[in-house]
Amino acid sequence: MLKLRPLHKYEDLPYHLLLLADETIESIDKYVHQSDVYIAEMDDEAIGVVCLYQVDASTVEIKNMAIAEGYQGRGYGSLLLDSIKDIVRNQHTTLMVGTADAGIRQIAFYEKNGFRKFGLKKNFFIDHYEAPIYENGVQLKDMVMLKFEL
Repeated sequence: MLKLRPLHKYEDLPYHLLLLADETIESIDKYVHQSDVYIAEMDDEAIGVVCLYQVDASTVEIKNMAIAEGYQGRGYGSLLLDSIKDIVRNQHTTLMVGTADAGIRQIAFYEKNGFRKFGLKKNFFIDHYEAPIYENGVQLKDMVMLKFEL
């Protein structure tokens, strides 16, 4: 059974998991220290992570969400997302996330879990990362924004 627990401030950040959803430690460090970080555990093994950043009084953004490679494609991402929705819905009305425009698999995952596209951050990956990032053979440029109304 998947359990979600908050990461305590004295614990080391699980960069090995965070780097599955973001390209560099430097980019992760720009948001992780202002986020609530949760660890997804299975039989006391950390198999996932999520960083939740409060945008305003009604909105929380998923800044990073990852499931360890050996557990991907088995429904754990959807279970993690359901747990996040339960946490957020007590105090907020909107959960949002941004992902690469070339991230077809990620966009489909969020849409399958009830998220809808609502915006585009033009040139996000060009403006915020020093080196070009490629996914599915395509250079990442724009970030697609999706939201879920709780």
